[in-house]
This record gives sequence, C-alpha cells and structure tokens, in this order.
Amino acid sequence: MSVVGFDLGNESCIVGVARQRGIDVVLNEESKRETPAIVCFGDKQRFIGTAGAANSTMNPKNSISQIKRLLGRKFADPELQDDIKAFPFRVSEGPDGFPLVHVRYLGEERSFTPTQLLAMVLSNLKAIAEGNLNSAVIDCCIGIPVYFTDLQRRAVIDAATIAGLRPLRLFHETTATALAYGIYKTDLPENDQLNVAFVDVGNASMQVSIVGYKKGQLKMLSHAYDRSLGGRDFDEALFKHFAAKFKEEYKIDVYQNARACIRLRVACEKLKKMLSANPEAPMNIECLMDEKDVRGFIKRDEFEQISAPVLERVKGPLEKALSEAGLMTESLHFVEVVGSGSRVPAVMKIITEFFGKEPRRTMNASECVARGCALQCAILSPTFKVREFQVNEGFPFSVALSWKPDAQNNESQQTVVFPKGNPMPSIKALTFYSKGEKAKLKVKVRLNIHGIVSLESATMLEEEEVEVPVSSTSEVPKDATRMETDDAPQDPASSAGDHMQEPKGAADPAEGAAENGAQDSEEKTVPMDTDTKVEPSKKKVKKTNVPVAELVYGAMGTVELEKAVEKEYEMALQDRVMEETKDKKNSVEAYVYDMRNKIHEKYNDFVMSEDIEGLMAKLQEVEDWLYEDGEDETKGVYVAKLEELKKLGGPIEMRYKEWTERGPALEQLVYCIRSFREAALSADQKFDHIDVSEKQKVVNECSAAETWLMEKKQQQDALPKHANPVLLVSDIKKKAEALDRFCKPIMTKPRPAPKPQTPPPAETPSPEAHTPEQQSNGADESAEPASDGAQDEHAAEQMDTDKDDPSQA
Repeated sequence: MSVVGFDLGNESCIVGVARQRGIDVVLNEESKRETPAIVCFGDKQRFIGTAGAANSTMNPKNSISQIKRLLGRKFADPELQDDIKAFPFRVSEGPDGFPLVHVRYLGEERSFTPTQLLAMVLSNLKAIAEGNLNSAVIDCCIGIPVYFTDLQRRAVIDAATIAGLRPLRLFHETTATALAYGIYKTDLPENDQLNVAFVDVGNASMQVSIVGYKKGQLKMLSHAYDRSLGGRDFDEALFKHFAAKFKEEYKIDVYQNARACIRLRVACEKLKKMLSANPEAPMNIECLMDEKDVRGFIKRDEFEQISAPVLERVKGPLEKALSEAGLMTESLHFVEVVGSGSRVPAVMKIITEFFGKEPRRTMNASECVARGCALQCAILSPTFKVREFQVNEGFPFSVALSWKPDAQNNESQQTVVFPKGNPMPSIKALTFYSKGEKAKLKVKVRLNIHGIVSLESATMLEEEEVEVPVSSTSEVPKDATRMETDDAPQDPASSAGDHMQEPKGAADPAEGAAENGAQDSEEKTVPMDTDTKVEPSKKKVKKTNVPVAELVYGAMGTVELEKAVEKEYEMALQDRVMEETKDKKNSVEAYVYDMRNKIHEKYNDFVMSEDIEGLMAKLQEVEDWLYEDGEDETKGVYVAKLEELKKLGGPIEMRYKEWTERGPALEQLVYCIRSFREAALSADQKFDHIDVSEKQKVVNECSAAETWLMEKKQQQDALPKHANPVLLVSDIKKKAEALDRFCKPIMTKPRPAPKPQTPPPAETPSPEAHTPEQQSNGADESAEPASDGAQDEHAAEQMDTDKDDPSQA
C-alpha cells in the first residue's frame, strides 16, 4: 500500500513519501524537490511539470499554470476575473457558468475544465512517486487550503479519480503543517496547553491557524485566511513598476507580448528573492522585446513602498485568527512562519510587531505541508505503525440546509446543520413534519472526512390507526392488557456524530429504516377492557425509504467523470508513444555521433579502409535525414533506421568487443585446465580416495581442451583484426564451463567415511548358576547394601560356581 502525500501548490508541487525511517521528499526527473504545476500543450503531446516549465516560455498561450485558482469557481467570480487578466492563455465561460481553458493541442483547438487540468498535474506527481517507490501509487493524502468550498473539494476528488488516485483524506494545509510540527515533539505538556501560531504565506494565499498542543494530540483552535494575498502579489507589484518604467525608458509595452510578460514576471520573482537578502538589487534582461536589452535597479525601501497595498492586508488574518481562538498575544508560546512568500522582510516585520515576539523557522517552509500529508496518510494506512497522535479538527465553515415547505410556497426555510467548528466526519438527522404531524420525514446529512456534505438517506414515517375486532367470549388476563414491541435498533450511522435536537414529542419508537424501499410497520396497543366487548384501535407506523438523488451544480456527474477518465488515458497514451518515439530518434542520433567518433580511433584496426568510406557516407546520410525528412517520423521508422545502421556498424563493434574480451576469457580457460590437471596428477593425500582411472579421465579431458584451444588460437592469430574471428569468446566460455562440469564432480568427490569397529561380545553369566541370595539381591534394587564381609562371601561363592559350570568353559 502506498503512503504518499501531495502538496498541490499554486505555483509548484511537492511529493512526500513515508518510509520506515521517516518521511522523504521525492526528487523529480530533474532531481529537484519542487515540481512546477504547469501543463503545456504541444502539437504532438503534453508537457507537464518540469517539461512544461521548460516549454512555457516558447509556448505561453498553451501553457496553463495557477490551476488551483481556477478550480471550483464561477467564471463571474471577481477574484477569478482579476486572475484572468494576468493569464497568457485564454479562459472563457462554459455552458454551466464555470471557466473553460482553451489551448491548441494535436493541431486543433481544444478546451479543458480546471478539474481535468488538475488531474494532469496529479498524474505527473503520481508518476514521480511511482518512479521513486518502484510500485503503484493509488492511496494518498492531498493537501488543500482551509478555505476550499464544497465544490472545490469535490473537484479535487474528481481530479484524483481521473488521475487514478484514491485520496484517503483531503487534508487542510494548516492542519498538515501543525501535524508535521507536533508529532515529533517529545516535550509536549500533559496538562497545560502549548499554543502555537502558524502563519503560511504561499504563492497566492495567506493562511493563519492557532493550534493547541498537549502530549499526543493537537487541537485546531482557529483558522483565518486571505485567498488572494501571497508572494505573487509582490511579484505583480514589481512587474507593474518595471513595465511602466521600461515603457517610458525603452518605448516597449510588455503587455502586448505574452512571452515578454512571462520573462519579466520570472525576472521580478528573482528580484524579490534578491531583495529578501540584500538592500538593493539590479535587473538585466536581454532581448526582452523588439530586440532591446533592458536594465533596472530597485532598493528594498522602494520595493516596500510600491508593495504597501499588499502589506496592509497582512494584519487582517492575524487579528481574526487570534480573535476566534479567544487568546491574547501573551498566551501564545511560539509563532512559526512557513510558505514561500514569508521570506519578504516586510512581512516578517509585520508578524513580529503584531505578536510581540520573533517568528521562528524551525520547519522547512516549502516542504512542511507535503510531510504533514504523508504523515496523515501513514496514520490512516495499516502499512505503518505511527506514534499515537490525535488530530482534533473542526470544519472551518457552517453548513446550512434549506428547503421549501410545499410546491406552492416559494419561500424557502433553512437551518444550520453543521455549525462552524463541527468535527469531521459527522452525521446529523433532521425531522420534517406534515399532515398534522402524523407523517414525518427523517433525513440524514453527512459531513465526510474530506469536508464534503451529502444527503445520506431519507425515510418517511407515517402513523395510522387500525381497528382490530375482539371476540366477546374471550377473556384477557389483567396483567396482559398492553402489548409491547421490541425497540427498533437505533440507526448505527446516527451514533457516528452529534445529532440535532428534535422538537419535543418528535421522538419515534421506530428509528430503523426499511431496506430497499420496502414498507415495514410496528404496532402499539392501547389498554382493553376485558369485561365488555370492545374494538380497540392500534397505532401502526409505516416506514418507507425515500430515494435521494444528488445533483451538485458545477460538479462532474458519473458519466462525465467516466469520459474524463477515458480522455486522460488517451492523452497519457499519446504522451507515452511520443516519448518512446523521441527516445528512438535520440538513439539513432546518438549512434551516428558515437560511431563517427570511434571509427577513426578505437575501431580503426577492425575495419577495412574501403569500408570506412562507405560507413562514413551512410552516417552522414542518416544525419542529414534526421534534420530534414526524418525530423518528424514515427517510432517504427526510427527503429528501422537504427537497424539499418547496425547492419554496417554491428560487425565492427563485434570484432572490437571480441578482441577486448578474448584475453581474459583465454586466461580463465587456461587456469581451469591447469588447476584440474595439477589436482589429478597430485600426490596429495586429500585426493588418495579418488580412483586412478577417474583421475586419468580428468587428465584426458584437460588435454583435449588444451588441444582445442591451441588449434583455435593458431587460426585466430593468423587473421587480421578486421577479419571476423574464428575463436569466439562465447565458445571459450562454453569450453571452460564444460570442463568444469566434467572435472569438478570427480576432483571434489568426498572421502568415504571410515567403517565403525565392532566391539567384542560381552561374557554374561548363566542365570542357573546364581544362588537364591544373588537372584534376590539382583532383583531387589531397593534393598540395603550388604556389608563388606557379606560381599566377599558372595563373590567367593560366585567364583566357585563359575568353575563348576561347564557352560562357562
């Protein structure tokens, strides 16, 4: 079972895996710990991650980044509209009111949903994890911002499904950071609470959480966030500053050139990092636009001035998190800062002044979320045994359910089902009344471990009165005047979470739901008068399962999800075919260059001079073909071209290889012949047990192998190096193996074990010669030992008896 955690950042992603020794961050194909969250579409294939970042500068309009900002949002969302203005790719409104991203792929215009694009990123991360673990990756834990809505959470689950992943949990990034911080702490207090504030300033958002720690557990006290405050806002401030400056000084407008915009944004991000460590920094970009080189310079003070609108928003989430936790700054023991955007000195200054203490950086600012997700996956997985550590987390939003009392009344009513801070997962039951409270509808609502709300089931309960005739001749005992029924079992799902309190009188004696929509009934009797003829009434409760259909506006349906899975498979297959094609093309190119370099050096003696000219001409022909007609061919064409070249170069390579390996193979065979022959002719005592005829067989076999070797070697020595060899390395190895199979069993035959010597038979006295006293003494082992004098008498008697007994002669 895979134990993997994914940190889906706005700009880059990190993969953490759990091993027996701890949590490791996996390196991608370029041996980097961070993988860009970019999908670039080309005419033949997709480029995802590091490959996508490499192609994005040359193909900006088809390079999709910041996918996280598009996920689960309406196209008309003001925040999304602000983001779209900076995107180099085209985004339009889809039929459902949600965004569609347009690209040119495989030579035609295509459109993709943000969920599909996120699935492509997850597929790339899955491949990175599988390459590191050398096993399939299915189960995982994915980090998401705490402010993600129900629709955004569903989109992440759908994207994971398309990518072939099964998330065990969507884990809040703030909680993942808190877990990665606390699980390794061995000095957490048992009674008093250790309060820690975590400030995460990422690329596009800021999240603040206050966490209380005790030994073996953590409790999320509060969450606060700004969804559009991050490191990219500082980059944007620098971008606007230098765009205006270059327009004035160099008369170029970067807004009119998508490639120039990307290059300037990259330069601004590097400049921001330089200003984090230096009071001033320069900017130099060659051929930014219209073949003009540009130069710029800025000081940190000026950078903070142009970033003032962004810096003013930093304090808001800090105040809200502290207020919701009900704590004062003096109650906080530590402040931990993480996230790539937290490195800006001005941000650190604001955090320090607000909390009144210096923020700490005891955690890896970029990797803590991935490590926390991998830890959570390990906790949920049976594969690993993790230190007992309880995570107490509440849902960051309140969830209300609204309904219309009847079809004629358009005014809807609503009630809060899950208040803010409600534990996850949780189930609650609601009761709706109608028909004068004789019928009621029981609805169960689930808040699952991912933070997604759904209607679990609905059951209609109806009360009816039924008249039951009773015979007047029958008598009912006094103590049997009320019939009772067994209490129906309480719904097991209801006990999983806190229940909403029902109105007085709403308690129902029959809580169990009928299965498969079937109707069931329970009856209650009223007291009966046994002296007179009566027809008492019974209350009958009829239960019916009401079908519940879920239609989430903006989410993917089952059929749509299946089509997306098939489409992703087709695109992945196309990518794989193109990668294999490129590998074969590179193999042809590498063979041309390698053979050309070696033909005049290592292989010069192994090819005739007239053959060199023909081979060189063929190599040049293939090289020209690669860069002209063969620039864009299929995999099979490149395979055939490589085989064509190897028909010419293969014999040369074979002759060189035979010549280099023949010497060691000959030495091994000669050593084998000499060793077995010396052992067979040796006078050493360890071979004395081997029959002479067997030894002679070994000597004969060694002589035959030696004769074969001398003949073949003489033939080989007479040939030039450019001739095909007659003494092949494979034949030499076969001869050595055959000799070893024949001689080794004979010369390693174990010495036979010595025969054991048979001891002489012991003399036993005749039983008739024993006296009654001796027999008695011999039989009674528990008798007292005789005195010395008695023993001597018995011995003398025995000796006399033996002399007279002829059987002892």
